[in-house]
Amino acid sequence: MRYFFSFLVLLVWSHSALSRCDSLLDFEMTKLRSEEQINFCEHYQGKVLLVVNTASQCGYTPQFKGLEALYQKYKDQGFEVVGFPSNDFKQEHADQEKTATVCYINYGVTFAMVEPSVVTGEQANNLFKALAKDTGRSPRWNFNKYLVGRDGKVIAYFGSSDKLLEGNLEQRVQQAL
Repeated sequence: MRYFFSFLVLLVWSHSALSRCDSLLDFEMTKLRSEEQINFCEHYQGKVLLVVNTASQCGYTPQFKGLEALYQKYKDQGFEVVGFPSNDFKQEHADQEKTATVCYINYGVTFAMVEPSVVTGEQANNLFKALAKDTGRSPRWNFNKYLVGRDGKVIAYFGSSDKLLEGNLEQRVQQAL
């Protein structure tokens, strides 16, 4: 009986330890042009995640096409991309409908896009504050990227002009998977 009780305690403890969410992902955001909430723990824990600050009126906006290609190439292996529209650099539409049109219609984005938020400075959303703290680098411009491993730890930071496919970023994604 004592062994059974010990086993039961161990089973409950290990389940609760495994179900805990990494603090980096312990938050929710509303999807772009939606009322649906994304619980980052539920959706992204245990996956390789690329977090990108985006803007729909930027010279780097065509990167949506490369981000989508990267997502399609690796999504079945546990890779996710999440876009965070932001007007921090004065290149995002004030209207979410226009932002959504650029993402979903113009570039065919199928990965998650969340509602616009601040990604730099004291007013940055909690994820970008944590990413900046972990890497020592806040977004310097639109389309900065942070690669997060399955363990919830930041693997790497990539600037706006870093190549998406057939470069260091894709290589790091492959290694993380």
